[in-house]
Amino acid sequence: MPKRLSIYVDGCSRGNPGPSGIGVIVCDENGKAFKDVSKYIGDATNNVAEYYALIYGLQEALILRADEVIINTDSELLAKQLSKEYKIKNAILKSLHEQVRHLLTGLKKYDIKHINRTENKGADKLANKAIEQESLF
Repeated sequence: MPKRLSIYVDGCSRGNPGPSGIGVIVCDENGKAFKDVSKYIGDATNNVAEYYALIYGLQEALILRADEVIINTDSELLAKQLSKEYKIKNAILKSLHEQVRHLLTGLKKYDIKHINRTENKGADKLANKAIEQESLF
């Protein structure tokens, strides 16, 4: 039986570019969250942070041996670049996109959902928490 997971990913940057963090929530096939990640990634743009969040989320899904993953993001750019609706012109984003594509080859099936910010508030909170905790030091 295939292992299905949902991941909620978000990246944020204060300053764009500026101090950035990622938030990832991993849910089982019943929608129950069982793992979350809040990680400071240094100075980056918002779009770079969004990609890093997705990369981290996909790595977690592969470590957990998922066959199928539903990717939930509130980033229109990320969702539309992955679905090939938007072209990628920025060299850094192209490189990150290639990393994502490579990780996706480890899955039998995946779906990218562009969700609204309120549906992604958990991952957003984790991304912001990473920046806030880093600024304490």
